[in-house]
Amino acid sequence: MHDDHIGYAGSKPTAIRIITMPKRSANDTSPCTFGDMVALNNILTVGPSHESEQLGRAQGFAVRVAEGGSVNDLSLHLVFERGPYEGSSLTVHGRIPMDRPVRESVVIGGTGHFRFAKGYVFSRNYEYNLGAGGVVEIDVYVM
Repeated sequence: MHDDHIGYAGSKPTAIRIITMPKRSANDTSPCTFGDMVALNNILTVGPSHESEQLGRAQGFAVRVAEGGSVNDLSLHLVFERGPYEGSSLTVHGRIPMDRPVRESVVIGGTGHFRFAKGYVFSRNYEYNLGAGGVVEIDVYVM
């Protein structure tokens, strides 16, 4: 998943902060603050390269839910636009502590090929920066 906050190679960003809360102190240097909300329309690809085959979009939102650290409440739809699952989607929800090397979320449903889906997702930063975004590897295990 390409989580692009600044626009890659002149393109438009695929993740944008829609609510920005004021910093709690002058010493706070984090690019994100408790209460911030980000809308996502990220590109899903087969591999980590921007030139990799695009499969679909990761659409949803994340809200910063911790006063200390980088913890998000994530609601995400993995929408497949190409390949054998074209027209189908998976819905993922979870508490995402960004400082952990591997984060686990739950698959709470789906559409099309994934109707009645359940399962889990492991995500890990492949190449990521909280201010600019980057690439997140997502492994989906679904029944």
